[in-house]
Amino acid sequence: MKSTPMRREFSFAGLKLPDPSPLMSLEDVRGVLAMQYPEIATAVISGPEPVGDTMKYTFERAIGSKG
Repeated sequence: MKSTPMRREFSFAGLKLPDPSPLMSLEDVRGVLAMQYPEIATAVISGPEPVGDTMKYTFERAIGSKG
């Protein structure tokens, strides 16, 4: 029996985002992706959801009110 690690896939606002490194923690991935998508810094991470041989994580915008 052979075991292979599952790939990770991230999505935000309908966009599929690449995994910067499978060795990074979810918080490290958030930091890297937040440089390009600032809203990810405050987003909630949901998942993982297994889809085939991939673990799918979704960044969901934090909902709140101003003022």
